[in-house]
Parts: sequence; C-alpha cells; structure tokens
Amino acid sequence: MSTALLITIFVVFVIAALLTLWRIVVGPSILDRAVASDVLLTEVLCVLGAEMAINQHTRTLPVLLVIAAVGVFGSISIARFVARKDTAER
Repeated sequence: MSTALLITIFVVFVIAALLTLWRIVVGPSILDRAVASDVLLTEVLCVLGAEMAINQHTRTLPVLLVIAAVGVFGSISIARFVARKDTAER
C-alpha cells in the first residue's frame, strides 16, 4: 500500500476520534455520550481491522472480539439504565 494512502487513513481516523472524544466530553445528555462512546469503540475496531488487513495477520482478532463484546454489553447496560430512569420519572 502507498505511504500517502496510509497517512491519509491515519489522519481520517485521528480526526474522527478527536471529534468523538469532543462529543463524549461536551455531550449534553448521557445518550449523546453513550452513542459517542459506541462510535469511538467502532473506530478502534476499524483501526485494528485495518492494521490486520495491512499487515496480513489475525493476531489481534481476539482483541477485536472482546472490544465488540464490551461495546454491545455497554450499550445494553446504558439502554436499561435510561429505560429505568425514564420509567421512574413517569
């Protein structure tokens, strides 16, 4: 792969991660922060997947699976928390 292409991919991922971190810090609600954390986890998955494809290996596949599981369970936990909070307010 071309070095210029790799640098471009790196810059795009860094900008996306910084914007996502900004939303996590500034987000007006817990749901905004939850969605931003899911996006950040997805970006990490994409970076690891791209690294695996570029270097042609599968050593980080278990890490990808653990990060994906953490993201799913975290989203479910936040959704349940918000649902309980919403029910209690009514």
